Order: sequence, then C-alpha cells, then structure tokens
Amino acid sequence: DNGGSSGQWNREHVWAKSHGDFGTATGPGTDVHHLRPTDVKVNSTRGNKDFDNGGSELSDAPGNFTDGDSFEPRDEVKGDVARMILYMAVRYEGNDSFADLEPNDQVNNGSAPKMGRLSVLKQWSQEDPPDTFEKRRNDVIFEQFQHNRNPFIDHPEWVTAIW
Repeated sequence: DNGGSSGQWNREHVWAKSHGDFGTATGPGTDVHHLRPTDVKVNSTRGNKDFDNGGSELSDAPGNFTDGDSFEPRDEVKGDVARMILYMAVRYEGNDSFADLEPNDQVNNGSAPKMGRLSVLKQWSQEDPPDTFEKRRNDVIFEQFQHNRNPFIDHPEWVTAIW
C-alpha cells in the first residue's frame, strides 16, 4: 500500500478513452502500447485529463501532480507517457472507423480526439529517454502480442522530426 492509495489496480488508457470516444473497442481501446497498470485511486484522479506540468502533488502518489485540467506523472515515466501518446497519434489516423487521434498544445480537450499538451510531451520525451524497461516492453509487445512497435522508443529523435 502506498499511503492513501487504494491498493487495487486497473488498466489505464494513457490516451484517455473519451478523447476520441473509442472505449475499449478493439484497436485504440485495446492497443497494448498505451495500456499500463495503475492504482485505481490514482487512475481516478487522472481521469481523462490532458498531460501538462503543474498542479498539486498527490499525497497518495508522490511525484505525480494534478490540477483541474491536467495531470503530470512522476519523472520516471514522463517520457514513456509522451511516447505512448505520440505512438497513438501516428497509429490511429482515422482509418477503420476510429477517430484521427492527434496531439495538440492544449488542455481541456474533452471528448475531441486530441491530447495535449504537445510542447510538454516533447519536453518529457527528451528529458526521460527510453530506458531498459521501456525498450523491453516494446520488444515483448512486438514479439508476443501485437507484432508492432512504438517507433518513438526505437527512435526517440523522430519526436522532434515529426512535431
């Protein structure tokens, strides 16, 4: 137990399901590249907020911050989060009846198929480059599950080349 955490885990959609209204449908709703385990209480606090710096630190999850319209994950996963969001943007381009997912430099995107804040995600990707865990996760997803890769883990320099 982590102080005030629930001690229970669930599946977080890093690209919030409501940002493009894809729910848990096969495709963006089940894409392992942006799914990760998270504490139920922390996931509820994050909700469908966009990503940005700032806010108040979560007492039950030190290093994470939130305010009324954004969520800032702990430093150790900021780059991971950024690369997950940017992967979703290049993977889901409005084909197969799914919304065209795009990053933007805003918060409060609501149900639009947008996720922000792009300038912060780019900064996080540079400050927290892919580590051994993230690279291994990419390999496992490729080898055992989806047979595709997050290109921004293999080539983090593509973040600034594209955006």
